[in-house]
Amino acid sequence: MRGLAPYWIDPRDDNVDFPDVNLALKEPDGLLAIGGDLKPQRLLAAYAHGIFPWYNAGQPILWWAPNPRAVLFPQQLKVSRSLRKTLRKQLFAVTLDKAFNEVVEACSQPRDYDTQPGTWITREMKQAYQQLHKQADAHSVECWQDGKLVGGLYGVAIGRVFFGESMFSRCSDASKVAFVTLARQLADWGFGLIDCQIHSDHLESLGAETIERNRFTDLIKEFCALPGPVWRFELPDQHKT
Repeated sequence: MRGLAPYWIDPRDDNVDFPDVNLALKEPDGLLAIGGDLKPQRLLAAYAHGIFPWYNAGQPILWWAPNPRAVLFPQQLKVSRSLRKTLRKQLFAVTLDKAFNEVVEACSQPRDYDTQPGTWITREMKQAYQQLHKQADAHSVECWQDGKLVGGLYGVAIGRVFFGESMFSRCSDASKVAFVTLARQLADWGFGLIDCQIHSDHLESLGAETIERNRFTDLIKEFCALPGPVWRFELPDQHKT
């Protein structure tokens, strides 16, 4: 590979090791490997090394480690004045891990404004993350209004790092409320980092920033090694719907 072509992962190989992320291509940015499978061991190994899968239906699995990397430090969350007003109005009931499959399904729906990997999810990816959720490695945040799911997000937690995968919103500010609620709770639990993968104006408005890939991998090595605080995610005052 070494800057010429992505590394090939034989799906028959039980070895879940990945090549050094610094071998990822510059164009397309961050493409590191092709092939393999989405079994839980491989997915968790990928995230722990700063790698995530994204590919379109009909393609082989593509593994990415872009440079720079978009992240949010939970303690540096930004909440705009207008969003603070929305939060004070309590327009949404927010829960954690109450409707994981429904959130993944909603995130898989095509949206014209999506610009970052991870927002269109194949059937195989749905099944893979559902399995991670059963193992308590993947988690969801749900926003409810009048008993209906109107926004949310999901991702993978390893140690004290939350690797965000995708979010959706069916009404104004629902995904932002979900993200703010999660970030505040992760800060309370001592999480050191939220991986946002690729920069977007939406996430930047909430405090996300871009950092060099080497710094990112150093941070996840540190924080992934810490013990996670909970088995299942739950808010202290978990709303019932």
